[in-house]
Amino acid sequence: MSLGAWIKAARLRTLPLTLVCIGTGVSAARVSGYFSWPVFLLTILTAVLLQVLSNFANDYGDFVKGTDNDERVGPQRAMQSGAISRSQMKLALWLFSLASLVAGIALLAIALDGLQEWLIFFSLGLASILAAITYTVGKNAYGYNGLGDIMVFVFFGLTGVFGSFYLQTGLLEWMAFLPAISVGLFSTGVLNMNNLRDTENDKACGKITIPVRIGVKATKVYQALLILLGLAASYAYFFLLGATDALFWLLPALLLFVFHLLAVFKEKQFKGFDKQLKICVLATLVYGICFAGYCFSTF
Repeated sequence: MSLGAWIKAARLRTLPLTLVCIGTGVSAARVSGYFSWPVFLLTILTAVLLQVLSNFANDYGDFVKGTDNDERVGPQRAMQSGAISRSQMKLALWLFSLASLVAGIALLAIALDGLQEWLIFFSLGLASILAAITYTVGKNAYGYNGLGDIMVFVFFGLTGVFGSFYLQTGLLEWMAFLPAISVGLFSTGVLNMNNLRDTENDKACGKITIPVRIGVKATKVYQALLILLGLAASYAYFFLLGATDALFWLLPALLLFVFHLLAVFKEKQFKGFDKQLKICVLATLVYGICFAGYCFSTF
């Protein structure tokens, strides 16, 4: 066991999605005139711990179920390579669950006053921990039943972005759901590329993802819908704000997403979708930077 193995298992390339999720919610809060550094930093910490927990659980669950094998197209996982044992990963899951819970309680302690709000967000936190683990772990792991896309949309979009917005503002503003929808759809697109890359092996191992259910051609169309609807939601958000100049700020992300989709439709090799996964992550990160840049420079 080495530090490098744990870093590999943490899958740092997925962390930009977490940063975009929280950053977008905080940026929308800035538009409404709110921003707190302590709340922002604790939100980031909690979200990163949950993301790493999810990645560890994914490594564990796919290894136990035999999905991470020599036939898999993507990079070799930590447990698959033997660098981390089953007992070591179990311990890490407990430790990161506890760390996520402690960070979340600290966040709620400084961000919320009312007991009802506290209980609601505490319940969401417990649900997030449970969702992070049960994606691939357990007999009824939802990632093996085609429900991963819905859960990513909910937790990386609606819950993550709007939750971050509410923790900053204490406001229920329906317009904040528009960027939440955008980030949720883009994050689902990243998962979709991951699943499309692993279609053949997932099918052989009984992991019924969306690409396994609907096939490669339909999955490419599904990817286009995710990205285009995500962009439309953000453009609608700024249009309703009367901030039409924001459309130019989002142009770099738009161009990257268009490049990504064109490449996806041309790609014929499953291995090639791993590159498109990375580009989708990059485009989402650029979107988050552009969104935050406009909100903090304008409002």
